[in-house]
Amino acid sequence: MIIIFFNASDFLQTAIESVLAQSYDHWELLLVDDGSHDGSTEIAMRLASENPAQIKYFEHAGHQNLGMSAARNLGIHEAKGDYIALLDADDYWLPNKLEVQTRILDLQPEVGMLFGSTKYWYSWTGRQEDCKRDYVPSLRVRTYTLFHPPQLLLLFIQGKAEVPCTCSILVRRTVAEKIGGFEDSFRGMYEDQAFYAKICLSTPVLATDDCLAWYRQHSESNYSNAAQAGQTHVLRYRFLEWLETYCHEQCIHDKRVWEAVRRQLWLYDNSTHQKLPRLARDGIRRIKKWILRVEERVLPSILRDWLWMPK
Repeated sequence: MIIIFFNASDFLQTAIESVLAQSYDHWELLLVDDGSHDGSTEIAMRLASENPAQIKYFEHAGHQNLGMSAARNLGIHEAKGDYIALLDADDYWLPNKLEVQTRILDLQPEVGMLFGSTKYWYSWTGRQEDCKRDYVPSLRVRTYTLFHPPQLLLLFIQGKAEVPCTCSILVRRTVAEKIGGFEDSFRGMYEDQAFYAKICLSTPVLATDDCLAWYRQHSESNYSNAAQAGQTHVLRYRFLEWLETYCHEQCIHDKRVWEAVRRQLWLYDNSTHQKLPRLARDGIRRIKKWILRVEERVLPSILRDWLWMPK
């Protein structure tokens, strides 16, 4: 299990306590400090010292802040168990989370990752108005059905399935290592979707109808900060461009993937261009056009399908 944290002193201990309360005993907890300076470091180090057999503390060299992906990758690198579970410092697991999910993966050796539903948790504040706001969104996929590559990715890209919260997943360590873990370039926002894309292109995935994790809703969350800054559209566009490049590098030939990615990029180019840096966008397209002309001189014409330009 990996808990990454950055200045999460208000919530970190609660998250760790939800791990300590697990009915499944065979776990290791890796606490990865992403450069905190608010007291989180002291909380993590204290709890690690109280249970050194199962809880380990890690940080980047020089106590740097390198972002969520780099922090999770440090945890994956240090992990020794068969499975990787992720819990952000402001989220919470129900006591049977690991027991239920490890049992399923033990019985389904072909499954590389599974995920369940997640409660969007407002009631943690204790305020009466927030107690009525909790909800569990539908995953909008068939549960207990194997999704072979790239079926689930297509549903995510097209908005036909709910993207799972990281606190709801369980993934085999060998799979996480094989795909290279998270993308360090995504410091926050869409770091999860880049990871899921790599998973869904490489291994079967299973969804369950269990709701075993709570996703705390608060104004200082990564998503809230991006939304308040008006960056959500820009960040999604960046993710789609990364995915296009990744599919090219991995020689993904499935036309359904290319069509889905290109369609989403086209929609952004034609409906949200006012929210994107136009000069940067046009410059990227000109570079792609130049690459296409150069590579077509020496490589097969199939590159026309790899480097897309708006019609």
